[in-house]
Amino acid sequence: MAVDDPSEALKALRSTMESVEAVLDLNTMRAEAAKLEEEAVSPSLWDEPERAQQVTSRLSLLQGQLRKVEELDGRIDDLEVLFELAESESDEEARHEAEAELVAVKAAVDELEVRTLLSGEYDEREALVSIRAEAGGVDAADFAEQLQRMYLRWAERRGYPTQILDTSYAEEAGIKSTTFTIRAPYAYGTLSVEQGTHRMVRISPYDNQGRRQTSFAGVEVLPVVEQTDHIEVPENEIRVDVFRSSGPGGQSVNTTDSAVRITHLPTGITVSCQNEKSQIQNRAAAMRVLQARLLARQREEEQARMDALKGDGGNSWGNQMRSYVLQPYQMVKDLRTEHEVGNPQAVLDGDIDDFLEAGIRWRKRQGK
Repeated sequence: MAVDDPSEALKALRSTMESVEAVLDLNTMRAEAAKLEEEAVSPSLWDEPERAQQVTSRLSLLQGQLRKVEELDGRIDDLEVLFELAESESDEEARHEAEAELVAVKAAVDELEVRTLLSGEYDEREALVSIRAEAGGVDAADFAEQLQRMYLRWAERRGYPTQILDTSYAEEAGIKSTTFTIRAPYAYGTLSVEQGTHRMVRISPYDNQGRRQTSFAGVEVLPVVEQTDHIEVPENEIRVDVFRSSGPGGQSVNTTDSAVRITHLPTGITVSCQNEKSQIQNRAAAMRVLQARLLARQREEEQARMDALKGDGGNSWGNQMRSYVLQPYQMVKDLRTEHEVGNPQAVLDGDIDDFLEAGIRWRKRQGK
């Protein structure tokens, strides 16, 4: 990207960083980190495991944020030197390298700026994502699988670890539902704007007459439950069923009954996990999913403001929020923010950062 006036671009970056640092309040962050460091080295800290987890998690988050700010400030300073050297030596190659670095730094600064907008109670958490096929038959099942791949590819591009907890395959193609975690700070706050009903329009590859088909898939995003959440689930309030894990086409992928389904009797919430190797591991993973859903339900009942947890508009499983049109034209459009792009394949391949940023900024403007 050619830059007409590097000094103006650098000035804009510094201005944005000043605003970000003012919002973050770096002095307060450093003071809190120093206090937590002292607490972390205390031999008695692990006498209280819950407090220890709070201290170490918060300290790691603060240290990571401070490092990120310092790194970006340093890269902006280095950029100024790079442009000056390229200019003084009339070095076109060095100029191109500086311009490429400017693009990368601007993207990182923009990302950090958006993160300062994530101030909800659970925004710092990892994300638990569930997707299910809705109306549209086999096309909906195929679309649900494409959405799963989209989010997993997005996480892969960023180096975020993921774990698939459960996948229910459809008979002909695609999936009926899936649940997976994305383990990164602020994954919940970032992805929570994805919650709702996604719609795809295309010529169906499963229709022998080649007709256009509209299909729907629902996305639910919850914060991963931590030990400090105190979500108690008495044994007498759940029913645990075990079954064999299944793969595409209904084929069995395990010779033992290792998959686990847990039903919470008071609420009727049902979760399952079949991707771990043992029944014990699957049960533990399913319990974490159940606790996350109970946490969401509890907060909704306690506070009217839980739109911030469950996404826009409460029960957003029924709220259409994005359209993916493959025929008769190519477009992906967010129905809340009006953000749109003309390359659906790139979006379905995980290029969703612009949609996430637009969604986060839109939610902030709505005061949610």
